[in-house]
Amino acid sequence: MGFFSKEIKIGNKIIGNTYPTYFIAEIGANFDGSIDKAKRLIDAAKNAGADCAKFQTFSTPLIVSEGGFSHMQLKGVHGSWGRTVSEVFKDAEFPVAWHREIADYCKAIGIDFSTSPYFKKAVDLCVDLDVPFIKIGSGDITWLEMLDYIARKGKPIMLATGDATMSEIDEAVRTIEAAGNKDLVLMQCITNYPSKIDSANVNVLKTYQSAFEVLTGYSDHAPGHVVALASVVIGGRVIEKHFTLNKTDKGPDHPHSMEPQEFKFMVDSIREVERAMGNTRKEVVAEEGETVYVQRRCLYAKNDIKKGHFMTENDIDVLRPALGIPPKFKSIVIGKECKEDIAKGQPLFWENF
Repeated sequence: MGFFSKEIKIGNKIIGNTYPTYFIAEIGANFDGSIDKAKRLIDAAKNAGADCAKFQTFSTPLIVSEGGFSHMQLKGVHGSWGRTVSEVFKDAEFPVAWHREIADYCKAIGIDFSTSPYFKKAVDLCVDLDVPFIKIGSGDITWLEMLDYIARKGKPIMLATGDATMSEIDEAVRTIEAAGNKDLVLMQCITNYPSKIDSANVNVLKTYQSAFEVLTGYSDHAPGHVVALASVVIGGRVIEKHFTLNKTDKGPDHPHSMEPQEFKFMVDSIREVERAMGNTRKEVVAEEGETVYVQRRCLYAKNDIKKGHFMTENDIDVLRPALGIPPKFKSIVIGKECKEDIAKGQPLFWENF
């Protein structure tokens, strides 16, 4: 038996291999500085089938060094902003003063609220708000002091693993384990925005499941829902996608986020996949009842056969439907004496001999 829990209670839901997938709508910075828009996003996430509306809690001076970024020639998404990193982060801050109101709003409409804390007082705020879990972003996977601090709060943890090596992931997981926190979901992630489907490496979830005996999920930045579907098929129990009302809204995260109708289609598709997955037992299901006879074969009289005739190979056809003696008994029927006349094309029964 591994150290980590095989089932984790999140709010009024359970995450586990026999339970429905848990969906996180990552609102992040997409509220665009408006608490009213934050609430509209929460409403839309709830209606789209999300289990959780998630934000990010950071203070710009405690997460980025403008001096450090000034020495970098950024070519990726950060380089496309046209402003300093600090300016973009400052605009994206989710005010601490809003947290209680937003948490209460989520509770009132029946959706979980959580946030990713990026400094220790934000972790304490998560505890005060009694969030059902704490999500740790990929960028903090090597900040072991923070991982230990979060783990010791006793809240379930979802840890994203973008940009990380297996050695770094192992160190992070062992830090959480050493803190005594058993409730961990390890989430594959590619930290480019948007990420390429070819880079998704969904199969690494199998590696996590084997190496750490832990529940897994996917924090997905790829277009569409293919990566999410694939993740669920191989045992991912949590899916996180960035969420927006409109991809054309101005802001760093809107273009690679899912709109409500896309998110709902993903949720509905995965619910269908879950129904299709079934269980590990091979059974004949009720709807197959007639097809057992229609598609299987039995022994038929190839010719008109007279009473007293001894059956030969040339007297027997193996045809559908399966109304008589199964084909596996053909060798036993050969050589038997007929008790009665049998018309050509009739199924053979044991009482014929």
